[in-house]
Formats: sequence, structure tokens, C-alpha cells
Amino acid sequence: MPLKKLLVISYYWPPAGGAGVQRCLKFVRHLPEFGYEPIVITVDDRVATYPVTDPTLQADIPAGVRVIRTRSFEPLSVLSRFVGKENVPYGGFANTRKESRVQRLLRWVRGNFFIPDARKGWVPHALKEATRIINEEQIERVMISSPPHSSQLIGLQLKKRFPSLTWIADMRDPWTDIYYYKDLMHTQLAARADSAMERQVLETADLILVVSEPIRQTFLKKSDTLNGNKIAVIPNGYDADDFHTGKRERTADFTISYVGTLAESYHPEVFIDVLNRFAATKPQDKVSFRFVGNIPWNIRERFEQQARGWKVLWTGHVPHLEATRAMQNADMLLLVIPDVPGADGILTGKLFEYIGSETPILGMGPCVGEASRILTETQAGTMFERTDVSGMVAFIEQVFLRRDDTAAASQRSGNATNYSRYSLTEKLTGLIEAARPVR
Repeated sequence: MPLKKLLVISYYWPPAGGAGVQRCLKFVRHLPEFGYEPIVITVDDRVATYPVTDPTLQADIPAGVRVIRTRSFEPLSVLSRFVGKENVPYGGFANTRKESRVQRLLRWVRGNFFIPDARKGWVPHALKEATRIINEEQIERVMISSPPHSSQLIGLQLKKRFPSLTWIADMRDPWTDIYYYKDLMHTQLAARADSAMERQVLETADLILVVSEPIRQTFLKKSDTLNGNKIAVIPNGYDADDFHTGKRERTADFTISYVGTLAESYHPEVFIDVLNRFAATKPQDKVSFRFVGNIPWNIRERFEQQARGWKVLWTGHVPHLEATRAMQNADMLLLVIPDVPGADGILTGKLFEYIGSETPILGMGPCVGEASRILTETQAGTMFERTDVSGMVAFIEQVFLRRDDTAAASQRSGNATNYSRYSLTEKLTGLIEAARPVR
């Protein structure tokens, strides 16, 4: 039986790195196993503005998958030539150092001149290719993954040109409710224009995918015309093949690792206090805290200056498989949910890869929330409120004492397979099959 064709549109695609690439890439990898042939449209990596790159991810692209790369107009690239890449705001602004007047001005420009985001210059080029492919291949279904949410504007135009097309909007993050939205300093006019685009996308798409139930509820409140059945939850996940099945390569130190980025909203000072209290009872220099990822200089400085009886190790950004290996080789992993509105609904892609590593997880954030629920469901770790310093110290002590017990250290239950990329792709294809175009 021939495979059904699915057009997949995503700005972030290898060699782009970071968590945002994983979801779409893994869907594409498993779609043929469930009867779909994906055809991918993405930006030409020679002109793209990626916060990070990871060329090793190209090995995950299945052989034979067509990947069409298009041109793009990238204002961030132009800005970086004049002010330096380190001054250009990305994502939650974790890339910036102590903010200068130039950086503040750039945030204002980003929030008021690039609506909904600074990658909307890709939209006309991707739209042209999508129109051509749909006509040539008689494609009936398209899935667009965002952020950047400007990518969903492609779907709006495609629905005008092809009313019978089924458009699936895969929205990994909130739009106007993203935790750093206020930092973009929108004028009232810009904010209204952005909200109008968001509402139009939500009302026009045939199926909307989100990563958590709180985000689903947030989107449902955007319009009285939205049907609850139109928005479905498919969380992020882990791919078992990304984890080494052999012996863990542990050091003599008891090592706690954090993989990803940090910002002030994560309250790093709390965990510094936790580690100082834990290390005070241990032999000097036998406890290490390892950062794997790009960490702002001011947070690095704080950890180094305030560490008492434990070592701070810096690895920096690494390819994805090195990151998953670091997760496996740690004795414990730190998961932090930022202290922002809607924190109870935040589900980072990192959470699920932490679960896949089978390394004990200490979570810091809302105990009544999606991340806490999943940690409990999978028996992968425990979430603590930031005020529960003694509880976190006791949890670390418990893991420390059973460090050499391999059976006890395994933290992935049978329920964890619900979050494998294979299982999630099966759920995706079921939803696509059931979706019908709204004319």
C-alpha cells in the first residue's frame, strides 16, 4: 500500500541544533512506520539564523526523505553584522550578557518591527515552494511546526489557495503568552497586531497540536469560536536510540549535571544554597556540578564565587548525542522550571530526554504542574518547591547513598514508554487521520 504524503514545514531543521529541532526531526524519522511519506520544507542553512548548530543531527534524517531548502530574508543576520551576534536577542535572551543600551534597543526593535518574529522573511519563500509541491504531488495534508510562529502564516495563505488542504499547526510553545513576551516591549499597536495573527491561526488551522494541557487551555481562551476537540496534546519525548545502552562512564566525584540554558527566572541562587548544604557534609572536592550548555556569564560567575566544598565544571554547548551521554553519565540531573506566569504548564523537551537517560532527576519548580505530574508518572524523580531547600538536600543525600546500586539508580518506569518518539508519532498519525479540513 503506497504511503500517504505529508508536507512538513519547519524553520528549525538540521544542521540547526537545540531542543526545538528534535520534535519535528523525530516525527519525520518515524512517520514512514505509520504509513506516511514526509516531504520537508525548511530554510537554507547558509542563510538561516540559528542560535546554535549541530551538524551531527543530520544523521537522524531518514534516507530517501526529500528535504527542500529555500531562501530567506533574515534581519537578525543583518543586525549581527553591525552589533555582533552576541548582542542580537534570541529566544528567552539567555544568550545576552549584562544588558547594554544597544541590546535594549534591539529588543524593542524585535518586538515592534518584526511581528510576530524576526524570521517572517522566510514566509514568502517557503510559501512559494509549498504551493509548488502541493500542486505537483497532489498533497492533501501539511504540518507546520513552530516557533518561529511566523511559520504558521504560511498555513494561513495555503488554506486560502487550497481550501481542501488539512493544515496541522504544531505549536511547541505559547505565542503571546511565552514567558519572555513582556521583555519584547511591544507597543499597544504591535501587541494587538500580534494577538490578531495568533487568533487567526488558531481559528483557521484544522488541527492544533500543543505540548501540554495548560497550553491547550491557554489557546482555547483566545477565541470563543474554538472547539476543544480541535486542540490536542502531544508532549515532547525521548528517542531510546539516543542513549548508550552500555556501562555508564562515571567519575570518582558525585556529579550533578544541568543540560541546557539558564536565566535569572530560574533562581539559580536557590540551588547554590542546596549544594552548599549538601557538600558541607561530604569530603572536600568530591562533589561536582556540571553545566552542559550556554550559560550567561553572570550566572557562571555566581556559581564559581559561591561554591562551598564542590567543584563547578563547564562543558558549553555540545552535539545532541554528547548531551544525552552527559545525562546518562551523571549521578543526578537538575531540572528547573522558570519562575514565570504559567510555569505549571511548562514542559521542556529536556525533561523527556532526562527521563530517557534513566538518571535520577531533582526538579525545582511547581509541585502542582505538568512537569511534576510526569516525573511522578514515570517514577523518574521528584519535584520540589524552591522554598523546600531541606527536601532537596535530603533527596540528593538519598541518591548519593545508593550511587553504586545499579538497580536502584534506574529511574525509568514502564510508563515512560508513553513518551517515546515512536509512541508519540503513532498518536500523531492517528490525529492526522481523524482531522478534516474546515472550509
